[in-house]
Amino acid sequence: MTLGQQAESLAQGYLEQQGLTFVARNVRYPFGEIDLVMRHKHHWVFVEVKYRSANQFGGAIQALSKAQIGRIRMAASHYLQTHKLDVPCRFDVVAIEDAQIHWLVDAF
Repeated sequence: MTLGQQAESLAQGYLEQQGLTFVARNVRYPFGEIDLVMRHKHHWVFVEVKYRSANQFGGAIQALSKAQIGRIRMAASHYLQTHKLDVPCRFDVVAIEDAQIHWLVDAF
C-alpha cells in the first residue's frame, strides 16, 4: 500500500468516526480524480486527501492548487451526472501532517 493509499484509508476511517458514510474511493476520470466520496446527512461529500510527512515545503493544505480544485469540481459534477444524482454536495479536504488529521469542511 502506498503512502497515498494509507493516507486515504486513515482519512476514510476518521470521517466515518465523525459520522460520514463511505461511498467510493479513487473515482477516476480522464480529467480528474476524487479521493473519497462520502455521505453526510443529506450531503454528498467529495473529499480531497492531502498528506505531508513534514511541512518544510509547505503544508498539506498549500499543496492544493486552483487547477486541482477545478479538476476535482469537474470530476464531482461528472460523478453526480453519471449517477443521476440531484443532491446537495460539498467539497472537504482532509490534511494529514505529522500524524495529525485536519478536516476542513466545505473547503472550496
